Amino acid sequence: MSAADLVLGAACVWVLLAALMAMLFRGRRLWMCAYGLIATGIPLLVALFLTNGPWIGLGFLAAGLSILRWPVIYLWRWLTRNRRTPDADA
Repeated sequence: MSAADLVLGAACVWVLLAALMAMLFRGRRLWMCAYGLIATGIPLLVALFLTNGPWIGLGFLAAGLSILRWPVIYLWRWLTRNRRTPDADA
């Protein structure tokens, strides 16, 4: 069993756990689970890119973004909101 197989297996377990957490938890508990999934998913994503190649990594990224869609939506809104400076109205 190679390192690529172990990382791919860990990624599959991550996706299954993420889907299970999304079904079971609501509200504040879901956000706590999301923080944990993000903290474990980013190193797993990097390992997938390095061991299995970019297409498998992009597939895992797409799965993670679909499961963790609300943190991504809030991050996008925060990054694209209008930043007004005090001199903007002058």
